[in-house]
Amino acid sequence: MASGWTVLYSRRAAKQRAQLSVRWRKVLAALVVEIKRGGPVRGNWPNYSKLGPTNHHCHLNKKGNPTYVAVWEVTDRTINIVEVTYVGTREKAPY
Repeated sequence: MASGWTVLYSRRAAKQRAQLSVRWRKVLAALVVEIKRGGPVRGNWPNYSKLGPTNHHCHLNKKGNPTYVAVWEVTDRTINIVEVTYVGTREKAPY
């Protein structure tokens, strides 16, 4: 995995990211940097889990109300592309 991963945002996730506070945008940016460097499996993040063979999610904060999550999907394993499909509260997450 010498080339790293490309991380894209779906249109919906890009809008959701823009609505986050600066604090949570920074946390999301740190997650994206780790995905770019190490791939989609982020077992070092709190409350990370695989949702299926290509879908992943993790909580951006462990405690608090609301709890924010990010959901991403591996769209192409050959050329290493990941798409963030949801960023927002846990209550509205698509899983």
